[in-house]
Amino acid sequence: MIYKFRAILDAEDDVFRDIAIHQEDTLEDLHNAIVNAFGFDGMEVASFYTCDDTWNQEDEIPMFDSGDVLGEQKTMADYTLNDVLNLEQTKIIYVYDFINMWTFLVELAAVEEPVIGETYPALLFSHGELPAEAIEKQFEAENQDDYYSEFEDDIDEDDLDAFGSDDSFEDYGFEENWN
Repeated sequence: MIYKFRAILDAEDDVFRDIAIHQEDTLEDLHNAIVNAFGFDGMEVASFYTCDDTWNQEDEIPMFDSGDVLGEQKTMADYTLNDVLNLEQTKIIYVYDFINMWTFLVELAAVEEPVIGETYPALLFSHGELPAEAIEKQFEAENQDDYYSEFEDDIDEDDLDAFGSDDSFEDYGFEENWN
């Protein structure tokens, strides 16, 4: 079967691409299809994130194993599309380039029979042009002002003096040339 996705750039203007790909292909294959469809050079790190029906981000599926034990963390190459997405779970978030944070809302729009003679993955439709820069994201904790004021009230001069004013860490077991 063929999965047909719409990858929508999180931007002010409507920018999206429709992509058809085999359901047995991996998330890494979908990553490559999105990179090609939007004209990126493919030289940046990316991740997919599972999400709920309202696009709330859940688990990361990275491009590379960055875990403490090599081989323990699953990557994009380890998941086929039908492992992660189906007609009940149609949404996934894709982030390309963690410096610029190009963010895409990717949704499974249809599951169809393959077209004889068609090569997959295939770019089916392209709308809008990629802006020069990704939109700037604002990452703030809920009630951020309340969070900081809670701790400010608990700090007094005695707490700050506990570390001493000579910037010496000898009492804490650090040697001068510890590495």
